[in-house]
Amino acid sequence: MELEQAINERRSIRGFTKDPVSQETLQEIIALANRAPSSMNTQPWHLHVLTGAPLEQVRRGNTERMLDGTPPSRDIEDYAAYEGEHRARQIEIAVQLFEAMGIERHDKERRQDWVMRGFRQFDAPVSIVVCFDRSLLDNTIAHFDTGAMTYGLVLAAWSKGLGAVINGQGIMQSPVVREIANIPEDQIILTCVALGWPDEDFVANSVVSRRRALENTTRFLGFED
Repeated sequence: MELEQAINERRSIRGFTKDPVSQETLQEIIALANRAPSSMNTQPWHLHVLTGAPLEQVRRGNTERMLDGTPPSRDIEDYAAYEGEHRARQIEIAVQLFEAMGIERHDKERRQDWVMRGFRQFDAPVSIVVCFDRSLLDNTIAHFDTGAMTYGLVLAAWSKGLGAVINGQGIMQSPVVREIANIPEDQIILTCVALGWPDEDFVANSVVSRRRALENTTRFLGFED
């Protein structure tokens, strides 16, 4: 797949088949993502790839805690609520997804089920827990660098026919993830990526989020008309 095609066609996948993903394929994807740039080549990221029994344990732990009303517990400071145009775009994608799934605004049960799918890592066969070195917690560039690698990860997966979604819900109960995955204390859990073979019958997988027009995001200075 050409790079331009992969960038244009990639979208977040939230429904997966139960087919496993081989370790060999995952190694190929991660090797590509590992080519991401980082400040002064610091490469601060660490990946923990879960499948099978460990991933099922994480799913259960996340679900039980959320249903019990346990407050979210993340290694990084939780982001503030979005406002203005950012909140509008957040609502827009939620509406697109709910419309695709046929979830009505008043249907609290199905809306709740959708939320819980996120905590279950969308029932994907693989979850990649993305971390970076704790010594760089106050270094915002390390967050940026790890994010660049994570985009490379989902793009590389797409180029090989796999789907993925970057999923902060999957690590909202980070102590569960850390214990089950045996993640060292000197690593900060940033996010996770749910990954697998896309389920073509899962209608939300057809949703493509809208993008802002170039003139709303970019300025060109010093160019001739």
